[in-house]
Amino acid sequence: MKSVLSRFEVLKDRVREYPTQSGVYLMKSKTDKIIYVGKAKNLRNRVRSYFADLKDHSPKTRILVTHIHELEYILTKTEVEAFLLEASLIKKHRPKYNIRLKDDKTYPYIKLSWADAYPRLYLARKVKRDGGLYFGPYTSGGAVFGTIRFLNRAFKIRDCTDAVFKSRKRPCMTYQIGRCTAPCVNLVSEEDYRADVDGARAFLKGQDKKVVKNLKEKMLTAAGEEKFEVAAALRDSIEAIKAILQKQAVINAASDRDQDAIGYFGDERGCLIETLHIRQGRVLGTRSHFFPLLDPNDAQEDPRDWLVTFMNQYYEDNVIPEEVLLPTEIGGDMVKLMEAVLKERSGSDVIVRFATDEKGRALCDMANQNAKSHFEKHVTKSEEKKKGLEEIQDRFSLPALPVRIECFDISNFQGEESVASQVVFEDGVPSKENYRRYKIKTVVGANDYASMKEVLSRRFEHTEYDDPSLLVVDGGKGQLNVAVKVLEEIGRQDIPVVGLAKARVQGEFSDSEVFASEERFFLPGRANPVIFRSNSEAHHILVGIRDEAHRFAITYHRKLREATSLESQLDLVIGLGDKRKKDLLKRFESVDAIRLASPEEIAEIKGFNRVLAERVLLQLNETGEDSGDYA
Repeated sequence: MKSVLSRFEVLKDRVREYPTQSGVYLMKSKTDKIIYVGKAKNLRNRVRSYFADLKDHSPKTRILVTHIHELEYILTKTEVEAFLLEASLIKKHRPKYNIRLKDDKTYPYIKLSWADAYPRLYLARKVKRDGGLYFGPYTSGGAVFGTIRFLNRAFKIRDCTDAVFKSRKRPCMTYQIGRCTAPCVNLVSEEDYRADVDGARAFLKGQDKKVVKNLKEKMLTAAGEEKFEVAAALRDSIEAIKAILQKQAVINAASDRDQDAIGYFGDERGCLIETLHIRQGRVLGTRSHFFPLLDPNDAQEDPRDWLVTFMNQYYEDNVIPEEVLLPTEIGGDMVKLMEAVLKERSGSDVIVRFATDEKGRALCDMANQNAKSHFEKHVTKSEEKKKGLEEIQDRFSLPALPVRIECFDISNFQGEESVASQVVFEDGVPSKENYRRYKIKTVVGANDYASMKEVLSRRFEHTEYDDPSLLVVDGGKGQLNVAVKVLEEIGRQDIPVVGLAKARVQGEFSDSEVFASEERFFLPGRANPVIFRSNSEAHHILVGIRDEAHRFAITYHRKLREATSLESQLDLVIGLGDKRKKDLLKRFESVDAIRLASPEEIAEIKGFNRVLAERVLLQLNETGEDSGDYA
């Protein structure tokens, strides 16, 4: 306790010299890991408040302060810049004591490449400032693909990649069946093509009446010119649009603004924030984010702080609407600050307001109702996971609940390209931002034991990673013994480890010829394995992390094999050195992508010219013909 107090006094004294301008402060643990990122209009006053009388702080802040070993700060010109920087640092470092989004990379959007001469539609996971138009977020990737497929057919928009588009010499099958106007070979003018794309853009913006009106006019014109097949296709497009629009709930038809309504619900178990996305008066979908409380007894958590922190992080990577409706007042100064932050990101004015009008209140009430429903589902699932973790703790005699489980798997193909995967489950569910891949460097041939030793040694060199509560290795006693030995060598015998292996067992009756598989879990120093009921939550968690580690390793291994195969084919191209091969592989992801590229595209890469580009294409196309791998 004395060392804690002395460190506390040292930091408290140092803060007295902090500047009084705006900025971001970073709090670090004794392992130099960033555990909290905060923003401040006045750095000295804000950081000094942490070192005031601890009895006045919330339980969360008291826990945080006891873990601070070092402080740093970054000055900014304005408080808006501090907000922007805070969000990016939280996203980068994922501090333990910050409220942070865990699934901020999973939102599917429809992107219209509006800056292109001949735009196309495709799914995007990130919103970028690249001249494109983004619509969403949508409820699922399937919904996005279905919408894109419909729009491509209804408005005859190209669905080919840019590489294919630039290399076409004659119209493809999509043109032949009347679903594209073949801009790739100039069978439609840029002006006429963009007019078709504008119809899709208007539909995505919710201007359905305008879209239907334009299509009806085209249908009548085609019928008057006795182009009955064209008129029939337009009629079908109109009916398809009407059918889709009927499935979308009309909430606020009087409004022509793009809106997000925010709601929340929580108790001592945590808080769930819900965003309801309304575009042109139609509900596009909802998204929920659950934040567990650091201390279940912390009744001092202020929902206004949660809302501001949430908005700052959420709108860093997502489409910013014209208006954000809040379920509670957050203060006039904070509203102005959030509007300035969102304007800085979007480039246009954004209204942030507490919904007091009837229509706005109805939208926030709907968001609150969704938040309550999703909260109950989430905590029910979380409680089931916790029971499974408690069973794992009991059966494995673990010193603590295994809130962070890490699993490792080795993969190779005929002794080549050995790789390993590290998969992490937190609270019984995948934590994909903590997944890691390893390419085996020191082991020659297929030697899973030696590979496991290398991987575990490299893993625990990373002190910035959180320690696992339980280590799972895919394999029986052999792999388990390797893991135990490695942990002993690096002085981490405190980390519990278990080996997981599948065994073949006979059926229910002794004379049965039917065999089944059984998962067995081996512990150090124990002869007999631990076996869980196959329908138990503990079994689902442990087998789930093993299967996920296997999938992740296989995916990485396949990617390396494909890259090696491509590189071996490029070795045959005269005048293509290692640097040029690497540059080519960075630009194109597969053999097919290079074969479909034009000489001009390849020649654009630094170090290439037209002659070398044609030589690459000639070699790869000859290789494809010989191997039966056609573009």
